[in-house]
Amino acid sequence: MHIVIGILTGLISILYLLDRMGIDLGGLNPFYWRRRRAWARKYQGDPIYSIEDPVHVAAVLIVGVAKLDGDLTADSKKAALKLFKEKFSLDTGGASELLGSAAHLLGSPQVIDTQLAGLIEQNRDRFSREQAESMIQMTIDVASAGGALGTKQEDCIATMKTQLLPVENTTATWS
Repeated sequence: MHIVIGILTGLISILYLLDRMGIDLGGLNPFYWRRRRAWARKYQGDPIYSIEDPVHVAAVLIVGVAKLDGDLTADSKKAALKLFKEKFSLDTGGASELLGSAAHLLGSPQVIDTQLAGLIEQNRDRFSREQAESMIQMTIDVASAGGALGTKQEDCIATMKTQLLPVENTTATWS
């Protein structure tokens, strides 16, 4: 027992001297290390994946699909604002804030398609069938407000349909 007490005393003395010399020993705490790693992942990660509100997720998807073929046109912005007011029951200020935050979260145009695919995958269970159908229709309306849909937009809408709308089984297995 006296050997264990001697080893612990020596270890504590070394740690105390290292602390007094200015060497940070906070990294040895496993709880601090875990909290620091979680914060670093959240800070360095893409903020689009931290969205939890279905209204904000829908707004990002709608604006993102409209931005796939380039920047938002004035017609697309007007259509998005009108739909945000009608469907999400927002006032003019709330609708413009939602549009602005969605456009800001999308960031660089080179990664919008990968962001949208990841966002759909992460949030597929947040929407009911009716909400998904409404969101897909709103996406089509906003994306086609400036003209015909592009190929990237059509592909993304098809992906949204396959991932968000469950396939209904039309054949009966029980007779």
